[in-house]
Amino acid sequence: MRSMSNKGRPLGAHNHFQCTRTHQIGALLLVLSTFFFTSLFRRPRSHDSTTFSPDLIRTPGETPLFTDGGDLSWPHRGYGPNLDLKIYVYDEDEVDGLKDLMYGRDGRITSKDCLKGQWGTQVKIHKLLLQSRFRTRKKEEADLFFVPAYVKCVRMMGGLKDKEITETYVKVLSQLPYFRLSGGRDHIFVFPSGAGAHLFKSWETYINRSIILTPEGDRTDKKDTSAFNTWKDIIIPGNVDDSMTTNKARVVKPLPLSKRKYLANYLGRAQGKAGRLKLIELSKQFPDKLESPELKFSGPEKLGRAEYFEHLRNAKFCLAPRGESSWTLRFYESFFVECVPVILSDQIELPFQNVIDYSQISIKWPSNRIGPELLEYLESIPDEDIENMLSRSRKVRCLWVYAPDSSPCSAMEAILWELQRKVRQFHHSTETFWLHNGTFTNRDLVKFSDWKSPLPLP
Repeated sequence: MRSMSNKGRPLGAHNHFQCTRTHQIGALLLVLSTFFFTSLFRRPRSHDSTTFSPDLIRTPGETPLFTDGGDLSWPHRGYGPNLDLKIYVYDEDEVDGLKDLMYGRDGRITSKDCLKGQWGTQVKIHKLLLQSRFRTRKKEEADLFFVPAYVKCVRMMGGLKDKEITETYVKVLSQLPYFRLSGGRDHIFVFPSGAGAHLFKSWETYINRSIILTPEGDRTDKKDTSAFNTWKDIIIPGNVDDSMTTNKARVVKPLPLSKRKYLANYLGRAQGKAGRLKLIELSKQFPDKLESPELKFSGPEKLGRAEYFEHLRNAKFCLAPRGESSWTLRFYESFFVECVPVILSDQIELPFQNVIDYSQISIKWPSNRIGPELLEYLESIPDEDIENMLSRSRKVRCLWVYAPDSSPCSAMEAILWELQRKVRQFHHSTETFWLHNGTFTNRDLVKFSDWKSPLPLP
């Protein structure tokens, strides 16, 4: 045992150490040998889609890591050397009320109906987890629990009203013993729109400790508090149209820079938002540089998907201002027509920041400086720099594609990596107790295996 006293090690003027040339040479040899062996042990190892080399860990200021296959490597710290987790997916017939959250009170809404548009992630993530090699059918061995719900789609199609959504969520949660056991900390919910978890009006009471997957990181413009928490929740990419994310069947292909008609474009509605209104006005001042047509997204003159992407690909820069919320699907769409996205949304949160350096593949411009200065800046960027940004973006856009986690690079694989960081060895809540033999009980000392629904929620 190390002594707490300083006896035997007198300090002060009488304890001099004379450094000779021999000592200096020895110190130099020690440094060189340390460097050699450190380099030896840090040699890269081969890796597949779920493993990586520690040499690929990026530190601030380093060039982002892109590989020709788009296989990005997650850092060791907090993630582990490979994907290793088990997720239980609640079955729609297992919990009373779950079907209502998926298909509406009358059951007339289908998953195919909800697969369309920017909210399709709620269906895609559910379906992909059902197929995932990380899915388990045993609750007792699960690291995490996924609660499927298509509430944004169901609400938009009149399947449930706001009050019904809240009541149904509470009904569902009261039937989940494992939710009560952990206080919801190991349960996953998807909210795929700008409203985020606010679709469930009582989210702050019931699922404020749960893991929320959402493209939206801020709603403080309309709510007192944001439902997104940097430390527990995960930002996911929006749902880009499948016809643009499959290389062989892509409906619109990128144009060479030299053949693009405009410097920049903004394709979207004004929605009374200051940034969007400024862009529309700017396009009237500089019609040869900025395209911002009045687009119809409904009715007989509705813009088709192919026509929309044909507009989007005809500029070097795609401007992405905030709308009803801070995130915008246009940011993700721009990667598939190879147009550099320019973010004009100050509060935006972006996915998978542990492996992507967004300053290498996009531009973020202050929203209060939208005007001629923005176009002058964009015009000053050489085509060579634009080509370099586009080249880097080709290698990461696979992370916006909702493909099976067996794919070498996909949004699903990235989400699983982020979920792995949330796994805990131990869970408990204010209503969970345990005894000397490892038995978990409730406040009445009823053991976990005997808990009956409806359960009082934590």
